[in-house]
Amino acid sequence: MSAENGRTTVAFVLLSYSENAPAGLERSVAALAAGLRELGHRAIIITAAGKASGAAPDVLSLASVCVADPATEDDLLAALGSAGHVCDEVEALLRRNHVDVVCWADASWGLGHLAPAPPGIPTVLNTAVMRTDPLFREAAAHASVVMTNSPFMLEEAASAGYDTSRWAAVPNALLNIVEPPDGDRRERFRRAGPVRIVARAEPHKGIRALIDAVPDDLGRPVEIVLAAAGFEYWPGMQDDVINEAQDAARSSPAVRLLPVLPWRAVPDFFAGAAATIISTTSPESWCNAAAEALSAGTPVVAYDFGHVPALAGPAGVMVAPGRPATALWDATTALLDDRRVYHAASRAAPAQVAAHTPAAAAAAFISALAPFAFDQRIRP
Repeated sequence: MSAENGRTTVAFVLLSYSENAPAGLERSVAALAAGLRELGHRAIIITAAGKASGAAPDVLSLASVCVADPATEDDLLAALGSAGHVCDEVEALLRRNHVDVVCWADASWGLGHLAPAPPGIPTVLNTAVMRTDPLFREAAAHASVVMTNSPFMLEEAASAGYDTSRWAAVPNALLNIVEPPDGDRRERFRRAGPVRIVARAEPHKGIRALIDAVPDDLGRPVEIVLAAAGFEYWPGMQDDVINEAQDAARSSPAVRLLPVLPWRAVPDFFAGAAATIISTTSPESWCNAAAEALSAGTPVVAYDFGHVPALAGPAGVMVAPGRPATALWDATTALLDDRRVYHAASRAAPAQVAAHTPAAAAAAFISALAPFAFDQRIRP
């Protein structure tokens, strides 16, 4: 099996994948697949039964496994059962589609712990969260190369004791870019525009605490899109997070919880914001929401850890980790009150993420695989 005319076929396996799923991993896979196609390669995405869209011929559903929506990792592992039928079906799909490279998009949800690939195919394990459990270690041992999304994650892996000589950082990409508002509109947003926040319904995103800390004298709306993904850490987790946010919003007249947005609408949403706040209380390995806000010229306020400080650069205002959510609001109001600093941050924002295109991510992906290009299968 070899690539034809320099065209490589890459398969991504992610059982939770569906279009517009409000999760960073699904969005990064979609953008990377789009970039590979832009470079002339073929990309397919293998997901769980019922997740594929009839309008997406390169998104393929497995018939051998059906996962609840949402599901926990325990639910997933139970649904896989002995996994024999799933592995057989995945291998058959890979052979039928003449796949040259397979990417397990996660150790569990991407079947990395099973690694059901035909012999001789280079394999990638993707990880966006630092894990040290046996399931992840098994997945990493199977893979030709482990890819993550930032230098921060490489440092985390080394600190956790992993040999990172087979690891590579492939940055996430933005699926679409919008034209940032001009200076006059930006000034109007600075004076009275909304603070807009987009987050997955997860406890460590810090949304409840952020709503509770909204200043009484903020003088502008706070608009929050809080969405549930196809996976959760325990049953009912996302409903609990959303219900808590709704309860908190009832006591804060400035706060509005808005309907879920499709992926391609998020940058436009941020383009109409004065600023965004990333209130996550643990380090983000990348942060799509911050990247999308920056692409629209919208400054970012966040805690000073993870990849967000490097991503935002001069377009961000960082707060010391461990400080309460009130400190995030203090930093936001100080930024909005300083016309010169605000506009400098806004002007710097788009350049911070301009290089993170789907094609650039795809090129980095192919480059990271180059040492494993058996029989000239993988072509840059």
